[in-house]
Amino acid sequence: MKLTLGFSPCPNDTFIFDALINKKIDTEGLEFDAVLEDVETLNEWALQGKLDITKLSFPAFFQSLDKYVLLNSGSALGKGVGPLLISENEQEISNVELSSIAIPGLNTTANMLLGFAFPYARNKKPMLFSEIEDAVLAGKTDLGVIIHENRFTYQQKGLHKVMDLGEYWESKMKMPIPLGGIAVKRNIDAAIQEKIDSLIRKSLEYAFTNYPLITDYVKQHSQTMSEDVLRQHIELYVNNYSIDLGVEGKNAISVLYKTFHQLNLSGNYRLSERELFLS
Repeated sequence: MKLTLGFSPCPNDTFIFDALINKKIDTEGLEFDAVLEDVETLNEWALQGKLDITKLSFPAFFQSLDKYVLLNSGSALGKGVGPLLISENEQEISNVELSSIAIPGLNTTANMLLGFAFPYARNKKPMLFSEIEDAVLAGKTDLGVIIHENRFTYQQKGLHKVMDLGEYWESKMKMPIPLGGIAVKRNIDAAIQEKIDSLIRKSLEYAFTNYPLITDYVKQHSQTMSEDVLRQHIELYVNNYSIDLGVEGKNAISVLYKTFHQLNLSGNYRLSERELFLS
């Protein structure tokens, strides 16, 4: 059986899926057609139900509940891992809601956390996450919300942190930040869903067993990222929640789900919290 599997070229995703895609583990009769795309492209495809298995931001998942169920393995959650709101010059937080803000996509968790912290910030400009720092430096927007490896590089470009949006969430909600998950089509046979979940866990366990080795597969998709930044990226975004959400991880996602609807974001397809997750 061949299945389409979408994830980003970022090191945390390639680290997780390397062993699975490149058959370093037994895939137990399943074949995976890897599709690597920017997370917002994956989010848009999820709304269409395009891929069998996909990485996606949680707001996109909450809008795709009729199509997808969340797997236990492969997610990105944690503490101190959230998006940052940055500016070219020092800026007071009181001015944020009057500013133009570059965001890495409307359906991203980063945009949701921006809305959680600044509900009246309306002047948003979606763009590719890797272009946001330069957009702020060029004066195309007043502020930017950065994710992924840009968390480690913005200061080198002379940019300033206005707020750690993840830290704000943690201070208010007292729980980890759910950034992105791995979801599978609901119409796939339950036994296959469970096998996929198990294989992703085995792929990640293989990667952890061999770490600090960074494979060529991870390096070739890391673009111009230095190995030091690459390792920081993996060590920040891949953790025990990635192996298994557990009770705490599922609780954090359930709270984010409630908050998503409290913020009056789109997505009318409601499920009970237990129905979000693969049993």
